[in-house]
Amino acid sequence: MKISKMFIFALTLAIAGLGAAYSASAQVVALGASNTEGHGVGSSEAFPAQLERMLQAKGSSTHVSNAGVFGDTTSGMLSRLSSSVPEGTKIVILQFGGNDFRQGISPAARQANIASIQQQLRARGIKTIQADGFVKAALQSGLAQSDHIHLTAAGHQRVASQLMGSIR
Repeated sequence: MKISKMFIFALTLAIAGLGAAYSASAQVVALGASNTEGHGVGSSEAFPAQLERMLQAKGSSTHVSNAGVFGDTTSGMLSRLSSSVPEGTKIVILQFGGNDFRQGISPAARQANIASIQQQLRARGIKTIQADGFVKAALQSGLAQSDHIHLTAAGHQRVASQLMGSIR
C-alpha cells in the first residue's frame, strides 16, 4: 500500500493541531494534602477527579491533576511546588488543610509558606482558587468520614460542584 506525501503532510498537520488544541485547554492542578488526595475514598472519588468529570460533562477538555499528598504541610507543598505545577498550568486549586497545626508549625510560618506559594504562582501568571472553605463547610455539614477530618465521596462531590463556577 502506497501512502502519498500529501496524505502524510495532512496527517502531520492534523496531529500537530490536536497537540495545539490540547495544550491550549486549561490545565488545573489541585495542590494539597489528604483531602485533596482523596484519603479514605480513593483518588477517583476525590474532588479533583470529580471536578474533571463535571467539566468534561459540560464539554470542556480541561484536565485536573491531583497533587494531593497525605500528611503534607504548607512547607512540603512549597518545596514541591515546581514539580507539582508544570508549565502550562492555568489554575491551581489550593487546599492547605490542617496538618501544620497538627504538627506544631507556627501560624506565622504557615502564613509565610502560603504567601510564598501564592506569590510564586502569581509570578507565573497562574490563577489560584482557595478550597479550604469549601472543604470545611462540607465537613461541618456532616460530609465527613468517621475521623471527622476527611471528606466522604459526597463531600468531595460537593467541593467539586462548588469549584465548578471558578474554573474558566
